Amino acid sequence: MTKKNERNTKGKIINAAWALFYEQGYENTTVDEIIEKSKTSKGSFYHYFEGKDALLGSLSYIFDEEYARLQNSFPEGMSSFEKLLFLNCELFSVIEDRIDIDLLTRLYSTQLITKGEKCLLDNKRLYYKLLRQIVTEGQKQNEITDTMTANEIVKMYAMCERALIYDWCLCNGEYSLKSYAKKTMPAFLSAIRI
Repeated sequence: MTKKNERNTKGKIINAAWALFYEQGYENTTVDEIIEKSKTSKGSFYHYFEGKDALLGSLSYIFDEEYARLQNSFPEGMSSFEKLLFLNCELFSVIEDRIDIDLLTRLYSTQLITKGEKCLLDNKRLYYKLLRQIVTEGQKQNEITDTMTANEIVKMYAMCERALIYDWCLCNGEYSLKSYAKKTMPAFLSAIRI
């Protein structure tokens, strides 16, 4: 199987699983339903995932698909700082509209206790690559400070997003994550703006 086919198969399983999780809840979704909806096989499923719980970490894959869609859709004339806020707003819209808060809470709790891969911290993800690209571009164009490295700024940005999501989960989604971030992210990131 080629790498592209492997990515497509894994992607089909992930997308089917998260669609089902959203429609009928995590607890009410079976592996067999995921296999049926993804039009893959049981062997393929277990090749990529040990079980349904392993799919929780794949949420970062969904986020990266969204970033892939967004990376070439920035409105014309947008500064690098504005691009960072745009990405945040778009991601938080996806979270509010398509991700069940219980699943998000499970993901965050598993990331705190896992001894294995911490998908939210994987620097190879498109999320981190795109952020580094935007920050580096902003530093070259004198829109973002160069008193910190691009990696330091990206880490700060990611921590701010995780903190907002974590708090939103703690509060059981009682307010709009997107609206709250629109007010707070500019303040959190003001230190990097020139």
